[in-house]
Amino acid sequence: MIIKRKQKRTEDSKGKASAKAREKQRKRMISTKYGQTKLRHSRQGLKSCIYCVLTVFILVLMISVSYTAQGKVSILIGFAGLFALVLACCGLAAGVRGFKEREKNYVTCKIGTVCSCILVAGMCAIFVRGLF
Repeated sequence: MIIKRKQKRTEDSKGKASAKAREKQRKRMISTKYGQTKLRHSRQGLKSCIYCVLTVFILVLMISVSYTAQGKVSILIGFAGLFALVLACCGLAAGVRGFKEREKNYVTCKIGTVCSCILVAGMCAIFVRGLF
């Protein structure tokens, strides 16, 4: 009699565990499209977006300092511009490397790559304009 009770309890606990697992799987299937797992963002894409934000911050800082000094700025602002160009190029490289990561969400890679290209082109235009 004691053995039957133990067997019944283990069967009940197994049944509860399998029901719990089924419920967990059902909730996971509902939250995703066709039961697929949610994709995470690419690490290199996130780095690319961070580089773009830093570059924009440096550019805004450079422009505001140049405006307040009425165009009479030191060589440090020029070096900050070169640093911004290097950061934009690093962001472009990181965005391109992010596309090589498997089974990731590439939205950040796309945003970082496009913004970095625009920033590199803008910085090159600023430097060419400054030469003439």
